[in-house]
Amino acid sequence: MNSGHAVELRGVVKTFGTRRAVDGLDLAITTGSCVGLLGPNGAGKSTTMKLLTGQSLADSGSITVLGHELPKHSKLARALMGVVPQEDNLDEDLTVRQVLEVFARLYRVPPAQRDGAVRRAMEIATLADRADDRVKELSGGMKRRLLIGRALVHTPQLVLLDEPTVGLDPQVRQELWGLISRLRDEGVTVLMSTHYIEEAERLADDVAVMALGKVVARGVPSALVAEHVGTEALEVHAPADRLADIAARALRAGLPTRRTGASLDILRAETFRAEDVGAYGEQVGVRRRRAVLEDVFVVLTGEEVA
Repeated sequence: MNSGHAVELRGVVKTFGTRRAVDGLDLAITTGSCVGLLGPNGAGKSTTMKLLTGQSLADSGSITVLGHELPKHSKLARALMGVVPQEDNLDEDLTVRQVLEVFARLYRVPPAQRDGAVRRAMEIATLADRADDRVKELSGGMKRRLLIGRALVHTPQLVLLDEPTVGLDPQVRQELWGLISRLRDEGVTVLMSTHYIEEAERLADDVAVMALGKVVARGVPSALVAEHVGTEALEVHAPADRLADIAARALRAGLPTRRTGASLDILRAETFRAEDVGAYGEQVGVRRRRAVLEDVFVVLTGEEVA
């Protein structure tokens, strides 16, 4: 493995029956970086995470994590990584402190260092004042923070976050973003799967867009936008028949489009004149805007953002 890579997958395939959840996946994660796996449900993000943790075995291809070949050395790799699962699997009857103590032992933190490791994990998760509360007494956001603290109790070199803020309200999501940003700033390698565009834009050094089990694009968000959808878009509001005509015209000009409800977005619209769209009559409204990563997501995956 390239010594600069914390994670490297080459030609990885994983099938479930006749469905290829991961289809010839190539992905390399530079040590110390934060990479976002961005894609719709069913793109293969969670399956990729399970392959990296040894919960699932690849049918073919090679996987190396922190210098250890999987699945041959899965246990060695797991000892060096922290995993935040998509689903809450906390023991509801344990206290916050007990959850962290159990995992400090499981990850073989030396006895003399365990108390300090548990305190640090509680501070990172901002749960020090809830140390003796049982898990069942915590809010959903607190439980997500505890899951992250649990993953960090042994000071891992790599952290895997599988949809870390799914189902949480915006305020709690913002709190968790701050926690993840802290990890990135501390130089921990982070691989995060998400289908939230803003989450990927804000937290990741670069983004790998997944669709149908493959990475279909990779790069920093601004570069992906420039490459795939240009710098400007025209947002057109009109009756459905008018939108169909306008979309056909844009496509004849070689411009990608995306349809959202009663509006049409014309991408790469830097040279497309808004007045030409306006010629369709008074019922047509046109607004020029900056192209964004959400446009890239839709063009490459064919999925609208929920």
